[in-house]
Amino acid sequence: MHRFAISLLALSLCASPALAQDTGRMQQVVAADADKGEFMGAVLVAREGQILLDRGFGSANLEWKIPNDGTTKFRLGSVSKQFTAAAILILQERGKLSLDAPVKTWLTDAPAAWDKVTIRHLLSHTAGIPNFTGFDDYEKTKTLPATLESLTARFRDKPLEFQPGEKFAYSNSGYILLTTIVEKASGQPYATFVADQLFKPLGMADSGYDNRATVLPRRASGYTPSPRGVVNTDYIDMTIPQGAGALYSTTHDLLKWTNGLFGGKLLKPTSLQAMTTPVKDDYGLGLFIAKTNGGTVINHGGGIEGFNTWLGYDPDRKLTVVVLGNLNGAAPNRLGNSLMTLARGETVTLATERQTIAVPIEKLREYEGVYELSPTFAFTMKVENGKLMTQATGQQALELFAEKPDQFFLKVVDAQVRFSRDAAGKVTGLVLHQNGRDMPAKRK
Repeated sequence: MHRFAISLLALSLCASPALAQDTGRMQQVVAADADKGEFMGAVLVAREGQILLDRGFGSANLEWKIPNDGTTKFRLGSVSKQFTAAAILILQERGKLSLDAPVKTWLTDAPAAWDKVTIRHLLSHTAGIPNFTGFDDYEKTKTLPATLESLTARFRDKPLEFQPGEKFAYSNSGYILLTTIVEKASGQPYATFVADQLFKPLGMADSGYDNRATVLPRRASGYTPSPRGVVNTDYIDMTIPQGAGALYSTTHDLLKWTNGLFGGKLLKPTSLQAMTTPVKDDYGLGLFIAKTNGGTVINHGGGIEGFNTWLGYDPDRKLTVVVLGNLNGAAPNRLGNSLMTLARGETVTLATERQTIAVPIEKLREYEGVYELSPTFAFTMKVENGKLMTQATGQQALELFAEKPDQFFLKVVDAQVRFSRDAAGKVTGLVLHQNGRDMPAKRK
């Protein structure tokens, strides 16, 4: 359910020899993280619905050493949001609601601050409603059973962070409200509507709304890294995430989902186009739409106690990549991008495969300074003891290693930095390559 901020602790990809759709290389890339203890879960890669890679890594339950595979059920976290968005679009197609109607149409007692908030704003994270999972008391309250009304009460009286439509700010609160709207517009519980209208038509028999009390065959246990090793994850009551992150599924079922969603089996073309058209900051309705040199990837990641997930689809090549992990960490996001790159016939280089070159200290000093990625996030470059160190806002300092002139990488994480210069040769900025994205930062 949580979406992590840009972090040099989230890993990435780049370039190395690999054949088109080299499944051996795909397995090698995933195994590199699994062998380091950074990934445990299941992966699937398919082209035009035909499976290229279908593997489990590590254990669905460490205490019993039960292996993960394509039928293991994982909590999805925020990958759930696209199902909620599809549910809303189906209800619009049936004339039950309108995306551009005020939220007050369904929440008649909503505060005055929400007068201009629409369903579309909620779907695209542009409503300005504060994210309740970021509140100071969230960790204390996540274990307590809740209702949609009590969850809404946590944020309904908070001021908007901006006027609706002005900005993008990821908010699980919006998807709590969307869950309420699905229930009111359909006259059914959210879990029932999603099961009847999304899962059953696509034959997704291994997907549903997770409930800890249910005896659910082949459900993975969730784990979290700690200073003393891997531990059982913290408890979260599954009445908390709702349509923002409470669903579970398998890699096999999520392939059925992408086949059905992008194959036109669920939504009308106009609805699918609305879902996959960016509103702000590359986010559509329940989905990110990332455009890179390699093409378009429609995707979403997820993070909830004990689980991190990633689901991506390349509409031009009809490629599906699913990475479901039952060990918290950045690996599923990184592996999703890496597997998509390999499935396209492109190349991926692991951090351990990169070669370093020596750079004189006077050249290293040319990179010193502050590089602003956003008004609240920057990289500080400084030479210490003959090494170029980078420190991102709120993070520890890490050493950068040169592999080409003006091109550096990190060893403890798989992210790359390319410095840019003006016509006079002065360093003016950098580009961080991470998670399949190029993020430019200007030197202050």
